[in-house]
Amino acid sequence: TSGRSPSCSFSFLQRSQQLKRSAWLAPVPSRLNSGLPMNIGVLFVPQQEAWVVERMGKFHRILEPGLNFLIPLLDRIRYVQSLKEIVINVPEQSAVTLDNVTLQIDGVLYLRVIDPYKASYGVEDPEYAVTQLAQTTMRSELGKLSLDRVFRERESLNANIVDAINQASDCWGIRCLRYEIKDIHVPPRVKESMQMQVEAERRKRATVLESEGTRESAINVAEGQKQAQILASEAEKAQQINKAAGREASALLVKARAKAEAIQLLAAALAQQHGSAAASLSVAEQYVNAFSKLAKDSNTLLLPANTGDVTNMVAQALGIYTTLTKPQAVKSQEEMPPAREDPQPPPVEELKAEQGSSS
Repeated sequence: TSGRSPSCSFSFLQRSQQLKRSAWLAPVPSRLNSGLPMNIGVLFVPQQEAWVVERMGKFHRILEPGLNFLIPLLDRIRYVQSLKEIVINVPEQSAVTLDNVTLQIDGVLYLRVIDPYKASYGVEDPEYAVTQLAQTTMRSELGKLSLDRVFRERESLNANIVDAINQASDCWGIRCLRYEIKDIHVPPRVKESMQMQVEAERRKRATVLESEGTRESAINVAEGQKQAQILASEAEKAQQINKAAGREASALLVKARAKAEAIQLLAAALAQQHGSAAASLSVAEQYVNAFSKLAKDSNTLLLPANTGDVTNMVAQALGIYTTLTKPQAVKSQEEMPPAREDPQPPPVEELKAEQGSSS
């Protein structure tokens, strides 16, 4: 200043005073509104707005919605804050994931002014500060996640960003309500590899589903065969039961009745005259016929010791028959009246006489 002339110093001081006066009289740009209202003494504040009033350059009060009175020239409306929800578009930014993949992400931020005093005097530009904070928080949160988890944990990522912004913006009088990621841009080569991974995963699921379908089909076929066999066995069992209870039972009853009638007829025939002799002759014939068939039906022969003595064999057969029928004959003689006598000779002697004459 010593080397300057007085006129130069005076012009410099005058110019600085003019700049200060112009800065004081110039309207302060509103952060959330287009312009500041003038103090005319009587003011009407709209709903959902807060007007910050300064008196002689110092904070005085905040005007509430409705009718308000101010002192002209002393009171000045310094800031106008909107209490509505504010939507801020976060520009696209690049971030690196945990597995070193560079992503381009943009989002939308939803804010609301909670304290007009802090929003006016706590930070110079709240919107810019919150936007920068959202971008830096997004980069730090993406660095903790891999590429696959970024797409799966999108909601948790948004919630973490909101919590981080609220912790920092509490002293600014601003509350972050929501943060939404609009779009995530992946590099082309990474996108191609992701498409290949998706196709491989889908082929894998298709193969697994096909194998599960084959297994279920085999199980169903086996179950069907099992049930069919069970039903067939039950049907066969029921058929055999019905058959045994029906036709075979009837046949057995008929055979039993026929055999009973035959035994009754045979007993009646034996009870008649010469019945025992006829029975003895029939037994002897059956014995001889059975002995003659031994060599025809089998190679193994069971022969008695006296094979050539036919008379002895017949006598032995008649003796067996006589032993079996003797108790019945004794019983029948006891039941018969004593006047009746059998004039015929014993059957054995008669058969022996007949055989001797035939020989």
